[in-house]
Amino acid sequence: MSGESILYTIFLIFTGASVLATIALYARQSLLIAYIVLGLIAGPHVTGLVADPALVADIANVGIIFLLFLLGLNLEPDDLKHLLREATVVTLLSCTTFALIGFVISMAFGFTPIDSIVIGTAMMFSSTIVGLKLLPTSALHHQRMGEIIVSILLLQDIIAVVALLLLDEMGNEGSALFDVIGMLILLPTIAGTAYFISKYVLAKLFQKFDQITEYIFLATVGWCLGIAELAHAVGLSHEIGAFIAGVSLAANPIARYIAESLKPLRDFFLIMFFFGLGAGFDISSVGGVILPALTLAVAAVIIKPVIFKLLLRREKEKAKMSGEIGVRLGQISEFSLLVAVVAVSAGVISEEASMTVQTATLITFIVSSYWIVMRYPTPIAVDDRLRQD
Repeated sequence: MSGESILYTIFLIFTGASVLATIALYARQSLLIAYIVLGLIAGPHVTGLVADPALVADIANVGIIFLLFLLGLNLEPDDLKHLLREATVVTLLSCTTFALIGFVISMAFGFTPIDSIVIGTAMMFSSTIVGLKLLPTSALHHQRMGEIIVSILLLQDIIAVVALLLLDEMGNEGSALFDVIGMLILLPTIAGTAYFISKYVLAKLFQKFDQITEYIFLATVGWCLGIAELAHAVGLSHEIGAFIAGVSLAANPIARYIAESLKPLRDFFLIMFFFGLGAGFDISSVGGVILPALTLAVAAVIIKPVIFKLLLRREKEKAKMSGEIGVRLGQISEFSLLVAVVAVSAGVISEEASMTVQTATLITFIVSSYWIVMRYPTPIAVDDRLRQD
């Protein structure tokens, strides 16, 4: 794709997004829905104004990396330690329950056992993007709710990486099991290395040049992307690397300033993420899978909040907070889209199973974000009483 085409694509995304966002605000709808709808309209399967949504998706992944980096900046290692047991119990029990629900629904609609296992796997995860994009910064910084959501999503992301490696093993005669073991060894190694460099190198540089904001910005972005790429090079995800990079800086006094300065950059890429999600969706293939996809979506949006609430109440969390956390995690994840794509590319599942996961995920993105924006405090709430950054 040429430079002019890239410029045209960015023009189309942000000009179109501004128009649809204006309409959405007047109609008191979620902005995230406006971005997805714009992608559907402009994508290759409807008008064809954007012919290569894969490029948009690649660029948009940078937004996810920055989101996880900012997440790490707002969560010090000590906060993770005291929540580790509770988050692990809730995550493992909920993932097992959701996988069983997805498997049973898929089998009921006539999918093969392998298809059903992969669909069940896709049902395990909640969206990091929706969960954190719609979480007010104040809740992330100062409230237990933010700490719990972050911890659960982080553990889910680790499980998702393991699932992707195993799917790759099923499609190729490789040694993904050794890759998984290696990942579990490398994760603390990278975390320890990042912490050491952050404490004894970056902290001193930030202290010496803290008056030069341009340097702080460049060093921070370089650190985030550098650790993300290092993690990817050894078999982990960019997102996990970015999170480690953020956590390693969290104890630094400058962390809060960095978090605020990177928000516009994060939002720029996240708009492209939701546009790319819509643009990559083949709406013409929905008809054959709409019933199982709708059933999975309804199960995710209705049953997930109930399961999370019950598990958190079991851990002695307050009822109101447990219910809100459940709703905020009540959707299927962008990782599930990746699971579906990797599985069908490796020849593990059928095209119908992959399309079912993609359709169900998109439906839950729209319904869940609408529910959260209309009921709970978010940075993009249409109700002034609920708008909270």
